[in-house]
Amino acid sequence: MADWGPVFVSVVLFILLTPGLLIQIPGRGRMVEFGNFQTSVVSILVHAILYFALICIFLLAIGIHMYMGS
Repeated sequence: MADWGPVFVSVVLFILLTPGLLIQIPGRGRMVEFGNFQTSVVSILVHAILYFALICIFLLAIGIHMYMGS
């Protein structure tokens, strides 16, 4: 059986943490901006670090597993 947990967690976090799509930390005018569709190098680095940290927590520390049975 295939373990779909890492795939699901990675896709969801990628969608949620894409800079400028839903939220941007730090924003151009404020610390947090919502849905502005603009990014900066700093926000890309912050979101990449958050993505890496959350992937490590969810996949390594908690160990999320999802199995599809047929």
